[in-house]
Amino acid sequence: MENKKNSYQQIFKATSIFGGVQVVNILILVIRSKFIAVLLGPAGMGVASLLISTTNFLSSLTHFGLGSSAVKNVAVANGTGDEHKLGQTIAVFRKLVWITGMFGFILALALSPLLSKIAFGNNKYTISFMLISVTLLLTQISDGQTVLLRGTRNIKLMAKASMIGALMGLLISIPLYYFFGQKGITPSIILTAVSGLCVTWFYSKKIKIKKVQTNKQIIVSEGLDMLKMGVLISMSSLISMGTSYIVRIFISSMGGISDVGLYNAGFAIIGTYVGLVFTAMSTDYYPRLAAVANDNKKCREEINQQAEVALLILAPILIIFLVFIDFAIILLYSKEFIAITSMVHWAAIAIFFKATSWAIGIIFISKGATKLFFWNELITNTYLLGLNILGYYFFGLTGLGVSFLIGYILHLVQMYIVTNRLYGFTFDSKFIKIFLFQFLLAIACFISVSFLQKNLSYLIGICFITISMFFSWKEMNKRIDLNLMLSKILLKKIKK
Repeated sequence: MENKKNSYQQIFKATSIFGGVQVVNILILVIRSKFIAVLLGPAGMGVASLLISTTNFLSSLTHFGLGSSAVKNVAVANGTGDEHKLGQTIAVFRKLVWITGMFGFILALALSPLLSKIAFGNNKYTISFMLISVTLLLTQISDGQTVLLRGTRNIKLMAKASMIGALMGLLISIPLYYFFGQKGITPSIILTAVSGLCVTWFYSKKIKIKKVQTNKQIIVSEGLDMLKMGVLISMSSLISMGTSYIVRIFISSMGGISDVGLYNAGFAIIGTYVGLVFTAMSTDYYPRLAAVANDNKKCREEINQQAEVALLILAPILIIFLVFIDFAIILLYSKEFIAITSMVHWAAIAIFFKATSWAIGIIFISKGATKLFFWNELITNTYLLGLNILGYYFFGLTGLGVSFLIGYILHLVQMYIVTNRLYGFTFDSKFIKIFLFQFLLAIACFISVSFLQKNLSYLIGICFITISMFFSWKEMNKRIDLNLMLSKILLKKIKK
């Protein structure tokens, strides 16, 4: 029992450290999104979305998943306590980062006319793609520094780098959008990448790594191990980004650039703001699950515990979105974006299933089952793409929210069947209780905001939010004794 309590405390501690910074990041994103929406409008946001998603797609193709695969190599080397081994792993990794980064930069530069034609249907943005191509090198090097911080589990330094990087991006972007409008999009993307690299480089230098000389034989042997896993992760990421990219191109051709901006804004609310919670939790979750990857029983416990904490944190946030999404959209963007309300409602319900399948899915990478991970991603993205295209074609933006929900219900079923048969995974009764209570509460809230008058739905919605928050606090308190934890924090502040 004590071990379980310690495990929950570790999950909550890692989430709160990085999560506190993510709150700051959310505030920065709110301010940035508001300025982009007001200064650029849906069309400008659509242009920015296509430029960024196109380069991200190419980045995923050329960076070979090193940003994910190398975390395990660095973590294993760091866990041995052997400074020479860690230094050697870092040296090899850094060489691979430069090689893959340069490859991405050169390829993007050469393909710029084609990228403009694919994304926008003309050559108008060729120069923009040529200039942005350098970000493939900059972001790969920056991701390399983040891998070092994450692999050595320097969560506080990661958190600082993340927060300052987001703040720098905000301070750079707003003046450019204000003075130059859409013409400021390209320089904003480039300068944000430069500032991000400077920040991660500064914090990675705080970690003392022994300098080790490497030769071709070491680079090949160590590098192949990183690339072997990274290639399949890269292909999986490529499929996911490719799916999203095709959807944006389809929306652009069917509904125009403005609809792309609306789609991007809607899923930014769910994918970015809610996704920050996933980011906070995954920082420590992946290394922790990898440490017990050979024990299916311990894996099952870790997954259930992580899924419980994820829902206890996310459920109240999602219900708040369901009730006050109109205010959130106007606050984050402007009245021009109010058309995404229904889409976000459906997508918010889908997060209950996505959060659960996310907690399960990390097991494939933790066990090194990259082929299984790849095929799962391929199958998932195939039906997600089909559902998104059908959803938008028949029901517009609302259809995209519905397809998101159906897709992640299917994904959870798929993940459960695969992990149950291969690793004997099952859900604990505690998790099922949390899921059913919070999900049914969200459904009741969804119905009330969809069919009742605004004032009445707000009143009922506030009741649902209060119940959800109380339930989450009560359940979390059982696991980590929040009351005692807060008392200790208050006593420390009083003593100071």
